[in-house]
Amino acid sequence: MTTYEENYVADAPATADVPKKVVDAMVDDLLTKTAADAMSDRPDDPMSEALPPASEPAASRVSSTFNTLLGATLLKADGTESATEEALSAGTKAIGLYFSAHWCPPCQRFTPELSKAYTEGLKAKGLEIVFVSSDRDEASFNEYFKEMPFLALPYSARDVKKSLSKKFKVQGIPTLVILDSETGEVITKDGREAVDDDPSGKSFPWAPPTIWDALGSEFLNGNDGDTVSIDEVKETSKVIGLYFSAHWCGPCQRFTPELAKAYTEHLKAKGLEIVFLSSDNSMAEFSEYYKEMPWLAIPNGDPREKKLSKLFGVSGIPSLVLLDAATGATITSSARGKVSSDPTGVEFPWYPKPFVDMATDDVDGINDEKTLCLMLEGCEEETRAAATEVLETYAKAAKERGDETLFMVASKEAFVCERVRTLTKIGAPSTSPTMVLLDIPDEGGFYVSAETTVTPDTVAHFLDAYKKGTLERKQLGG
Repeated sequence: MTTYEENYVADAPATADVPKKVVDAMVDDLLTKTAADAMSDRPDDPMSEALPPASEPAASRVSSTFNTLLGATLLKADGTESATEEALSAGTKAIGLYFSAHWCPPCQRFTPELSKAYTEGLKAKGLEIVFVSSDRDEASFNEYFKEMPFLALPYSARDVKKSLSKKFKVQGIPTLVILDSETGEVITKDGREAVDDDPSGKSFPWAPPTIWDALGSEFLNGNDGDTVSIDEVKETSKVIGLYFSAHWCGPCQRFTPELAKAYTEHLKAKGLEIVFLSSDNSMAEFSEYYKEMPWLAIPNGDPREKKLSKLFGVSGIPSLVLLDAATGATITSSARGKVSSDPTGVEFPWYPKPFVDMATDDVDGINDEKTLCLMLEGCEEETRAAATEVLETYAKAAKERGDETLFMVASKEAFVCERVRTLTKIGAPSTSPTMVLLDIPDEGGFYVSAETTVTPDTVAHFLDAYKKGTLERKQLGG
């Protein structure tokens, strides 16, 4: 069974040490929850920098990649400055970015553990760590950094700190992101858990398993001990669904019969096979709950559940992730909402669309990427249809050129649409469209367009102005 420890918001208000899940209620929970998500039980990724030419030696690759990422100067443990290319030696295999702060209780517990593991073995294995501070002033930073035997980003480099938090989507601290020293690419964002589980670094640098390694070779097929191999599943199915659930979870008890009905009557015939991954507290609970399910399962307590939960970032249940059975590629990590809205599977397997309707669809990713929201709840049908067509065309072209911006439309009044309006204070729906650019990874920033018409030019100019930094930044909830 997967368990979770509270993280703290990286840049929490100075008034209190507030758990992440409380502070995030303003943005995370209130924006991402659909009506179904609002009932969920909640147990407690980055753009690569341009790489230098392959002909450069390893030491040069380390310096050029991380000079771009971290800046030209780092602090050593003795407080003196060092050029980044000198501080990150050629023998370094991986670099950990340690997001932490002195005021954060979980950080105070983890920092001594990390320092001990680093000193006693991880440094010798090729790990270098850079402390990225969320302290509230430089004096606190200096005091905290005295406890650390590794490097630090200078406290004065707040723009770099902000960029790193946004790039690696750090939502809570302590967080330890492990990067490949040559490419700068993420190895794992779960470095904290890796150090907890493996302080001596036997599995360093803790590269996550492939989906096939994590899934394993066979699954239970009913409570009688029969099994089915992964090869059989791949041969007979087009899509594999990973269903994270538990008997003790109220929303799970409501959703499981719904999912079973859709699976039996429609989705299995369309090529879906489901594997239940249990967070039940005992084998007895698992067995009782599994009796209600017409699909496969991984046994309760099997370590695969924890690996898969981590691999897909599952933070609340019930959760349904869909995979391409041939390639293992993720189709969607929010299939629960799709089953509820499309139980017959008209659009199965629900591949991501270039844009979504906040009133009816899941708003996955709204906390992790900048999101253009087109608010149309009060518009006449003709205006709404024309604006939606413009945004859909623009979004398709943006996705084709690799733009990570998310595009969403609010076609009618609904929970998420209301929360966007409340948090941005743009007022009640009107007969004119409103374009809002949410940039939640930037500590809850947002921007509002002055345009009241939606054309390819007004959309493009709004986003271009954001990129150039000429828009007025506003603060959610402020």
